[in-house]
Amino acid sequence: MDTGPYQGYVYAYPHKTAYRPLDPRPPLREVWAGEPLGGLFLYLHIPFCEMRCGFCNLFTRTGAPEELVAAYLNALEHQARAVREALDGPEFVIAAVGGGTPTYLSAAELSRMFDLTERVMGADLRAVPLSVETSPATATADRLAVLAERGTTRISIGVQSFIDAEARAAVRPQRRREVEAALGRIRDAGFEALNIDLIYGIDGQTERSWRHSLDAALAWRPEEIYLYPLYVRPLTGLGRRAHDWDDHRLGLYRQGRDHLLAAGYEQVSMRMFRLPGSSGPTEYRCQSDGMVGLGCGARSYTSGLHYSYEYAVGARQVRGIIDDYVRLAPEEFAFANVGFHLDDAERRRRHLIQSLLQAEGLDQGGYRERFGAEVSADFGRELELLAARGWLEPESREPSAGTARLPGLPPGGEPRLRLTPEGLAHSDAIGPWLFSARVRELMAGYEQR
Repeated sequence: MDTGPYQGYVYAYPHKTAYRPLDPRPPLREVWAGEPLGGLFLYLHIPFCEMRCGFCNLFTRTGAPEELVAAYLNALEHQARAVREALDGPEFVIAAVGGGTPTYLSAAELSRMFDLTERVMGADLRAVPLSVETSPATATADRLAVLAERGTTRISIGVQSFIDAEARAAVRPQRRREVEAALGRIRDAGFEALNIDLIYGIDGQTERSWRHSLDAALAWRPEEIYLYPLYVRPLTGLGRRAHDWDDHRLGLYRQGRDHLLAAGYEQVSMRMFRLPGSSGPTEYRCQSDGMVGLGCGARSYTSGLHYSYEYAVGARQVRGIIDDYVRLAPEEFAFANVGFHLDDAERRRRHLIQSLLQAEGLDQGGYRERFGAEVSADFGRELELLAARGWLEPESREPSAGTARLPGLPPGGEPRLRLTPEGLAHSDAIGPWLFSARVRELMAGYEQR
């Protein structure tokens, strides 16, 4: 793993660039047949924003006219009906609305989105944790009132920097007074949890200015704070300004991590920090439970197939995919179009990656129970290499009788294997390094668009 610490953010495995058109397209009823439906994640994707930030590689378009938003909501309802017909008694235990910026929608449009979700999908959004993303410009009082009334428990706002010059450097034209006003409206609306996103590695950012943004965020005592490294990606506004600033970003990450820990936050992953006791209970397990995605940029997960629609970053290509989505006949939503089939080996690898990249680590007993094998037998070489670098360690606990110890690691590896603090700092190198050869080959063959 002789690479820098910032290779890629692994928020899901496999990455969408490993998906390929499915031929023949399987009917959703067949895709979901026999799948456990008692602990599902419902995700809605709204692919619209008021502006495109320079670092953004999300599937989104700017300046969508009112008639396109209406057509998108029509298509979303058609898709919801097709998906609901394919699911036999689903139970949703957690929900989220992402984008894009969901609050690009007006208050009336947000109400319609929630109506179709509850009426068609049968999801009781007031009874489950519900997260919605917003931005300083669109976190208006009327929109927030709709979100609160419909059961939203968590609001996530992308601030990125509290310093105007740094926001401009990230091609995000916002002013601190607008950010502070939006945060005030969010707090006034009374949501259970506020998350603030910050970015480190922006051109011109220093340790002092980074500390300034951290302290400005902490002044609101948000229940969660996410610290994102700036990535310069192909086809984004900053893509022509790439340079090697790994040491700088890593230094800012460590500074931010230590500052938040000292402020009483606990680290959940490389990016996520949370106030102890602020998270509500959820029965969803990302390693094993399914996800139902609605919208042209949403993924859906079953145990054997991850699927979605086409993926793109470039503005023209994104617009084309959205235009195709809103024109689909209702019966076309009954099929999976683009995806990746997971065999048993890929399911084991996904479980490993999704577990190790969380601070709580991997439960060896849970792995054994699910797959009938020791994680050390399936991934011993990878785990040994991580341990040799000082990036992985077993939880300090004596193993139970008959439990195999991980080769190359000290005793006490049952039940969890955890990344060390330095291992978590290198999550964006460890995750991609653990990808299978098949997934890496597919990603390498993906044409950026």
